[in-house]
Amino acid sequence: MRRMIIILSHKLTEEQIKDAKEHLGVDEFIYLPKPLRDLWSNIPPDIDDIDDHLKPIKDFLENNTKPKDYVLVQGDFGATYKMVNFALDKNLIPVYATTKRIAKDIYDGRKTITIREFKHCKFRRYATY
Repeated sequence: MRRMIIILSHKLTEEQIKDAKEHLGVDEFIYLPKPLRDLWSNIPPDIDDIDDHLKPIKDFLENNTKPKDYVLVQGDFGATYKMVNFALDKNLIPVYATTKRIAKDIYDGRKTITIREFKHCKFRRYATY
């Protein structure tokens, strides 16, 4: 059984779920509980050290994962960096979703409206060096 723990502020799309099942063999998706999703969505921008802020999320991973589980991590750059390294230290597989950006300009005679669509492409492992 392959699991994916979701560290995002939103739910996966149907396309992402299908891709994770087909290409990564994931059959169980575990979302952070709402208080932790809210914590992840509100990384304080005005403090130097976010380790205390991330501790509840790290504790959740400690208690709810097993080696080789996937962890989908996307969000604040610094927090993502810390969580990816934490996941690697715990023998988890951190991944992120790649997207194709499709822009369409609609001109109505007076103004141009740009519509951007983000289409899921694949999950990619964070590189280790």
